[in-house]
Amino acid sequence: QVQLVESGGGLVQPGGSLTLPCAVSGSIFSRNAMDWYRQAPGKGRESAATITRCGVINYVNSVKGRFTISRNNAKNTGYLQMNSVKPEDTAVYYCHIRDEYDERLEYWGQGTQVTCSS
Repeated sequence: QVQLVESGGGLVQPGGSLTLPCAVSGSIFSRNAMDWYRQAPGKGRESAATITRCGVINYVNSVKGRFTISRNNAKNTGYLQMNSVKPEDTAVYYCHIRDEYDERLEYWGQGTQVTCSS
């Protein structure tokens, strides 16, 4: 059973920083792409950042230049570094890993709340 555990969420002031780790159990992490999704109150879930197993990275326009996605395959852990956080970044953030060749193979974390407010 693959488990993804996010942590690091909480309250952050506008302009502040936060790092979200995602620990993945088992040995499949290095063979999968990883995404960070987020869901703001009353809105649908959107992909904020993606990193493939080869390290190709993409961001949604709203976080470009502020967020950094990374992975440490040796530690089976992915990260989302959030800088210059804005109130509109307030959302539940979900870690997601997927097989790049079989869309049926995917796993989700339970989510971690990030709230940006003064």
